[in-house]
Amino acid sequence: MDAASTHSSDLAGRRVVVVGVARTGLAVARHLTAVGARVRLIDRRPDAQIPADVASRVDVVLGGDGIELLDGAELVVPSPGVPATAPLLGAAVARGVPILSEIEIAARALAAPLVAITGTNGKSTTTSLAGAMLARAGRNAFVGGNLGTPLIEAVGGRFDVVVAEVSSFQLEWVDRFHPRVAALLNVSDDHLDRHGDLAQYARLKARVFARQTEADAAVLNRDDAQVRAATADVKARIQGFGARRDASPGAEERSAELGDGAIVVAEPSGGFRLDLGRTPLLGVHNHENVMAAALIARELGAPVEAMQAALDEFKGLRHRMEAVREAGGVAYVDDSKGTNVGALLRALESFSDGRVVLIAGGLAKEGDYAVARDLLARKVRSIQLYGAAREALRTSWQGVAEISSHHGFHDAFAAAARVAAPGDVVLLSPACASMDQFTDYAARGDAFQALVRELRG
Repeated sequence: MDAASTHSSDLAGRRVVVVGVARTGLAVARHLTAVGARVRLIDRRPDAQIPADVASRVDVVLGGDGIELLDGAELVVPSPGVPATAPLLGAAVARGVPILSEIEIAARALAAPLVAITGTNGKSTTTSLAGAMLARAGRNAFVGGNLGTPLIEAVGGRFDVVVAEVSSFQLEWVDRFHPRVAALLNVSDDHLDRHGDLAQYARLKARVFARQTEADAAVLNRDDAQVRAATADVKARIQGFGARRDASPGAEERSAELGDGAIVVAEPSGGFRLDLGRTPLLGVHNHENVMAAALIARELGAPVEAMQAALDEFKGLRHRMEAVREAGGVAYVDDSKGTNVGALLRALESFSDGRVVLIAGGLAKEGDYAVARDLLARKVRSIQLYGAAREALRTSWQGVAEISSHHGFHDAFAAAARVAAPGDVVLLSPACASMDQFTDYAARGDAFQALVRELRG
């Protein structure tokens, strides 16, 4: 069985190895067994928990990932957390065993039009908002993917449209993945420990467009040089967004830009405006997310009134430029989901020069933190660093502002609250992963918000 022939109807009786038993792996196992495949579910963790409904229908192997587990396999489906360099996947390639990602298996089985949204930052907000706009337009929209609910859980549902966030990890093993609308929001340093360099990372992101034709739509950030370079050969109709219309890589069928307090969309029928005055979404980067979501929803026929209503009602995502409260004249903003330097840059662009007290740190990622120096020097007057990355960040940012270093997150917060003056913004935008002191970015954001609520004033 080759990758090109793998449809749900072809999977009955086939022997499939599913690697990883997190939520995605379990969802894949359920789908495969439902269509009659013979599934071996494996995980390196000996104590991984397998729900009874899955364990009763698959061959479970825990505590190992030796290549002998491929014996008899006709297909391998790795969870997104399994890198392409894993020995088991290398052995599968050497044996000629097809490897397909969960989103590939899912997309082939979906009946509804698929929207796939990728990028370094803003994926979750754009996916959620585009789904909300389509739902407000009366569409039964599935919203998920890397955002939370695995895409494969949409299979068999009676949806009018499927809106999915997709990651570079998921795009590593796609073959005929074909979204009706695909979006690439931006590309900056992230996951370079897995993908090697920025160019390769961008190429992986651009695979979301590989199977599109002129009947499809590609939503592109025209202001992002990496996006422009990676999408020069896109065949789909271009829907561009950004500040500079003349920076487009080609003719745009529809375009969006930021006007005076509004998103301005130009299209063959004339165009329209979406008022930003009632949305809590903060920052230029969130306005870019609104542009992308608007282009996606409009491409699928959403009326302007429904798009505006969804935008007005949308509360944003937790821990992504979330305004927590004001205390003593100081605003506190939780951007704990900003786990890379690109997210930090976008967050800083949202605030007045010289009024930011920044809390950053955690577990460093691959990438060049020095690229933030110029913007830090303009926007930030005090930096409070914490965690495993604090000395690396201090070295990268020395001289751009007053910098203090702390082992613990709570100490960094206390120092930030102490130095902040009325009119300042205390911004948690860590530019790092959270796992040195927290289970995930949400736990870090929750800790920040709890500390803010304890403040007087």
